[in-house]
Amino acid sequence: MTRAHRYSNLALTGLALLLLIFVMLVALAHPAEALQLAPQPPKPPTVPLPGGDAPGTGSIDINVGGGKPSNAITLILGLTVLSIAPAILLLTTSYTKIIVVLSLTRNALGLQQSPPNQVLAGLALFMTMFIMGPTLSAINSTGVQPYLNGQLSASQAYDSGVKPLRTFMLHNTRKEELALFTKIAKEEKPASAADVPMTTLIPAFAISELKSAFIIGMIIFIPFLVIDMLVSATLMSMGMMMVPPIIMSLPFKLLLFVMVDGWALIIKALVSSYA
Repeated sequence: MTRAHRYSNLALTGLALLLLIFVMLVALAHPAEALQLAPQPPKPPTVPLPGGDAPGTGSIDINVGGGKPSNAITLILGLTVLSIAPAILLLTTSYTKIIVVLSLTRNALGLQQSPPNQVLAGLALFMTMFIMGPTLSAINSTGVQPYLNGQLSASQAYDSGVKPLRTFMLHNTRKEELALFTKIAKEEKPASAADVPMTTLIPAFAISELKSAFIIGMIIFIPFLVIDMLVSATLMSMGMMMVPPIIMSLPFKLLLFVMVDGWALIIKALVSSYA
């Protein structure tokens, strides 16, 4: 017998053994069905109750999950929120004003990489959480938790949860910016603040925050600009025109900033601007 014939016989034997094992497993998994030879008589049908109710219950429950959203829907909504989280953080919170003011402060001091960008971004993020804490708590209690508990639908949860955020943005948006974007969109003047659409309120709030940040930055720049001018005039009067004034004025600016506790003053001014 050749080697090919031997391998074919072994393969056929293995297939037969696998088929036998499969039949034995089916018989063991359903012994009653395997031993049942004669057909059983059908059971008499039950009389349906009026209204189509199931017997013994009085009603049919078609509510899946007890009114709560399924895990798949919750996961999809969570991923959607995470994908647009940077835009939400930048345009609907105080993060933009804080990071711009901190960056302008570093430029006013004449420092390029100190504090690093990561430190400024982290400080701005935690200050945003501190300022937005009451608003985020209100959104969670009025929109997120009722939706997760099945008390509100998705649209109802959005309408309830967006109200605290809308109130925060309206309190920190200038009327000029609202009028500007309303005019650009060619919309009618809203009767009240509650009628302002989010598509108009969000860009108006962002522009208003940038305007406030630049005003604060201008105030921060003034004392350091005075120091730069004094140092430059002193160097020119001494004939040291080849010495960069920025290098000579940097220690004086740092000394002034430390003496007046500049970081505390800036943070206090930022937090107070949202009071």
